[in-house]
Amino acid sequence: MADSVRVKHGNCGTDSPGASPVAGRKKAQSSPGCRTKYQAGAPGHSFRKVTLTKPTFCHHCSDFIWGLAGFLCEVCSFMSHEKCLKHMKTVCSCMAPTLVRVPVAHCFGPPGHKKKFCAVCRKQLEGSSALRCEVCELHVHVDCAQFSCSDCRLCHQDGHQDHDVYHHHWREGNLSSGARCEVCRRTCGSSEVLAGMRCEWCGITAHASCYVIIAPECNFGRLRNMILHPTCVRICSRNFSKMHCYRISESFQTELDNSDDIDVPNPGTTKETQATSSPDSSKQTLKVFDGDDAVKRNQFRLVSIPRITKNEEVVEAALRAFYIPEEPQDYELQIYGQQGLVSEDIINRNGATDNKALSVFKDYMPEAWILRAKLKDSDVLKIYAGWLKLGVAYISISLKKTSTVDSVIRDVLQQLGKQEEDPEGFNLVEVYMGSKQVQRQVLTNQELLLEKIQDIRKTSLRQMNQTRFYIVEKKNTVVQVSLLVGGLPAQLNNSEYTKLLQEHLAIKSHLVSLAHIYTGQGAVALDISCFSEAERIYMLAKDTTINGKQLYSLVIPEIMHKKLPRDCCPLLVFVNPKSGGLKGRDLLYSFRKLLNPHQVFELTSGGPLAGLHTFREVPYFRILVCGGDGTVGWVLGVLEEVRHKLTCSEPAIGIVPLGTGNDLARVLRWGAGYSGEDPYNILVAVDEADEVQMDRWTILLDAQEVVDDGKENGILEPPKIVQMSNYCGLGIDAELSLDFHHAREEEPGKFNSRFHNKGVYVKVGLQKLSHNRNLHKDLKLQVDKQDVELPNIEGLIFLNIPSWGSGADLWGSDSDGRFGKPRIDDGMLEVVGVTGVVHMGQVQSGLRSGIRIAQGNYIRITVMKPIPVQVDGEPWIQAPGQIIISAAGPKVHMLRKSKTKQKKQAANLKEAKMDSLSTTEGGH
Repeated sequence: MADSVRVKHGNCGTDSPGASPVAGRKKAQSSPGCRTKYQAGAPGHSFRKVTLTKPTFCHHCSDFIWGLAGFLCEVCSFMSHEKCLKHMKTVCSCMAPTLVRVPVAHCFGPPGHKKKFCAVCRKQLEGSSALRCEVCELHVHVDCAQFSCSDCRLCHQDGHQDHDVYHHHWREGNLSSGARCEVCRRTCGSSEVLAGMRCEWCGITAHASCYVIIAPECNFGRLRNMILHPTCVRICSRNFSKMHCYRISESFQTELDNSDDIDVPNPGTTKETQATSSPDSSKQTLKVFDGDDAVKRNQFRLVSIPRITKNEEVVEAALRAFYIPEEPQDYELQIYGQQGLVSEDIINRNGATDNKALSVFKDYMPEAWILRAKLKDSDVLKIYAGWLKLGVAYISISLKKTSTVDSVIRDVLQQLGKQEEDPEGFNLVEVYMGSKQVQRQVLTNQELLLEKIQDIRKTSLRQMNQTRFYIVEKKNTVVQVSLLVGGLPAQLNNSEYTKLLQEHLAIKSHLVSLAHIYTGQGAVALDISCFSEAERIYMLAKDTTINGKQLYSLVIPEIMHKKLPRDCCPLLVFVNPKSGGLKGRDLLYSFRKLLNPHQVFELTSGGPLAGLHTFREVPYFRILVCGGDGTVGWVLGVLEEVRHKLTCSEPAIGIVPLGTGNDLARVLRWGAGYSGEDPYNILVAVDEADEVQMDRWTILLDAQEVVDDGKENGILEPPKIVQMSNYCGLGIDAELSLDFHHAREEEPGKFNSRFHNKGVYVKVGLQKLSHNRNLHKDLKLQVDKQDVELPNIEGLIFLNIPSWGSGADLWGSDSDGRFGKPRIDDGMLEVVGVTGVVHMGQVQSGLRSGIRIAQGNYIRITVMKPIPVQVDGEPWIQAPGQIIISAAGPKVHMLRKSKTKQKKQAANLKEAKMDSLSTTEGGH
């Protein structure tokens, strides 16, 4: 590895131009490699003094660099004051693999819309060329992604690994400008550079010079009681990527995998991509590959160097381009020809003055070069012992040509003082810490390690830089992978589901068992005792349809509920990414980052059942639903079906309103709609919310077809049962909802904002101004078994909550001796009528209220003609028949936002504005 200081090379004389494959035709006066390399306090950096041509900020202290001189790292573009060089704690990007404690791959998704900086090259991200990890705060360019290592958060126990103590997971930069240091309490964020550190678990922030004195163990911060602790989650993920384990949409990941991962310009498009340049140019560009794999994929890096330079500096520039922190003496450049590599074409051996090499270069400039490690008869290999829970990070072992895996294991055990242990009880595991996937391979006992290392370096030097070798104890672990397979026909018995799975998925009964069956949802949970069988079923289910319905399959983690802390109440989060335009997608990302991604579920992948099944044994938990009222009703409906299988049968539910009306969220004080509040503050508000009870209602729809002679012709369709939380409407109210629903189905892409949605509602309403329906002649109403005479109305609405049509008070606040004051938990429905579109508009404007008709807990409606009906915003045309509304068993528990929390947020917002103002004034 590179030392913490890159010093000036010893031989700085004026060498012959022939010593370099890129030397100019004129004699070099002095080598550019002789410029001073400046000392830094953190390893890996290679600083040189540069002249600044535009306003620049220091990456260490984030202050402005006054004057014309700065110090730039040639590897990672770290810019610094001269005074900050010796105080630096941030290591160079090329050293990032050495800091990884437990390798965990990233889950790359599309970039956000905010200004961010790349964690590898430290430059600002630009548009679609950027990626962000869905689980941690890692932002990188597409070209830089392969140079980032697998240092994502460890969110579960994988197989036999057991990590009881969790340290802070530090990520550099991309903090809010108002972030304050945990140590010195000064501002540590910056919007100008990649500066400051943040723990991805507890959220504390600190300066790069301060975070090193913070105690390493993380307590998970303010949200500790809501976070599903990683020690309580176990998943066997050997054959599954992290995207599968976290149930993250794979559409973007597929595009990413099919794209080039490295800087691969088209050689025919620009002059900069050519390996040669005009004789007058002071710079020229080399096309460099880092191994055979890069040659096959045509993945190269362009290295720009002066025409007059030494061999050693050329090699060093190539190493810097690939973020390899090694010394150039151990590497060489080889010519890449049309027929592949030829050994006699090696012309850039360090310090060589081969005449043949000089003549080859003088005749032509090679099109491309391959960076190679020199073959050696011995090497030093680091063997990591992290999984043995020892105090030492790694053991350095000297390798010879005859060194085998077995002999290395013996040497390691001897150095660890475990000579009495049987070497047969240990394995040597090769771990490739790629940014997208961590690959593990158990090496055979007689494998020659020096040869193995040389093969890896020949394939890819970058891959070798991200490869580790671990010594691990052999353990007989029981393989159990849990899959949830849905989309099956509903209401079948065990044998019928087993027969379907054997017919369509060819499951092997001795490896697969049905652990849980959800007949109402048409889903089964499978326990599988073989990795390859689990992977086969997982992939095959996604390509299978039964009765025209597409199956889905999800990897389900095991929550070890006995390990949960006593005061822990983990939060189960459901997000509908289709609600609220892009806000649903951003919330999904934010909650995965703030919590454990295993407790955040995307409703477009398996619906609410996947999350409820995962939390089935958790003794006490809460639910947060991010979506509209329809989404909340969906979650409540599934919860009602599977309640008997949950240890916590009555979890309280909070709401982040992403819909158009959001009437239930208004009643529970969660607001009229999400408008970009800080997701962290939302979670704190959920933690401090009060639990209240709310009535739920069952609507039985018994449709019958009536022929002209008035005789019944049998039941048109079986009775239909619908659950209601907010309200149910018949007539003009439901007709407007139905027209809006049809408009949204025709052009769904346009319905991504509340403003547009409400505009469509207004347009649909104006078209109904001349509408005249004598609803009272088409309906008969009974309330608590008493006939109720209907006035001349066009719409009949049954209210469970005191909010309708985006916050309107349809019942009204006037006191009336005939009726009690409405409440959401009084077991009563309010029956209200409206006379038309104009009346509805007046109600929503606060000018009038509806026509109070009745109040009761058992409603029967006789429908004599087809009529529009809507329940909680879901509309349809109801055929003639009976509609019965009655209480739906136990009340549901909801979370109502605390009033004190609302006051705190207002005060915090005022304080934040004052801080921002003072920071701005100080900056000026």
